[in-house]
Amino acid sequence: MTSTAAESFAPGPAWADTLQVGGLLDRYLIGLDTEKLDDAWARGIFTEDAAVVFPMNAHQGIEGLAEWHRASLAAFARTQHLNSPAVVECAGDTATLRANLVSTHVHHSDAARSDLFTVGTSVTGSALRTADGWRLTALTFAVIWMDGEPPGGAG
Repeated sequence: MTSTAAESFAPGPAWADTLQVGGLLDRYLIGLDTEKLDDAWARGIFTEDAAVVFPMNAHQGIEGLAEWHRASLAAFARTQHLNSPAVVECAGDTATLRANLVSTHVHHSDAARSDLFTVGTSVTGSALRTADGWRLTALTFAVIWMDGEPPGGAG
């Protein structure tokens, strides 16, 4: 028997996994804007060996991951990250995801540039089911478009 598109969206254990993996991306992005980025935050989302890769820099491993994010975000007065629903594909205890993201960064008021730096990106990632639940093993961000000036003036 072949499955139909409607059957692939039927609630069940696989659907719960899909929602949990997509929820990790949501928690990550909302956390960048509103939460205290500490080791507990990072460990609730990522595996010990996780990699986060942006076009301008990257970080490997859970150690120092929260601080790396805090330092990156310190360049801005505020941020807002809005993502599309993630397309998640689970295969046993591993999963992949992809989504679109629009990130708006508000420069500090003393910056000699426009108030906003906005970026449209595609996000890809992978996740692993661990003893503590699903955790991201990798996130990679690829720029599709930019508007305004990033820190450092290159843009």
